[in-house]
Amino acid sequence: MKKLFIVMMILILSSVAIADANKGKKYYMKNFKQKFKMDGLDFVQLHTQTEWRVLFANEGKGFIEEFSKRYPKQAKFLHQKRTWKKLQHVGDFAIEYASDSGKIPSCGNPEVAEPPIDLKVQDSSSATFF
Repeated sequence: MKKLFIVMMILILSSVAIADANKGKKYYMKNFKQKFKMDGLDFVQLHTQTEWRVLFANEGKGFIEEFSKRYPKQAKFLHQKRTWKKLQHVGDFAIEYASDSGKIPSCGNPEVAEPPIDLKVQDSSSATFF
């Protein structure tokens, strides 16, 4: 019974971690993409997982400082307390898909994504289908 409880807790906690990265992707695409003028793939590829963790430590002070310098017009927005609530999830998104993670988010440049499989219709040599 204890093992079942432990397994269930692990599954619940792991799904919560994934949900935060997904929520972060949505927040980035809705609130930050326009402000930073870069898509999600370009954004997450700026740093490694360790670098993102450092930037988002201490209530995101490193992130706010770096991006306030990069985008001075957005400094006021980045320093708002309500922005931090969204940045926590954006941080999970950035760490999940960082340059050294080997993962590619679905919100990147569509030209980078794999082209769809090219299915060709082949002529049948027989007039009967069955």
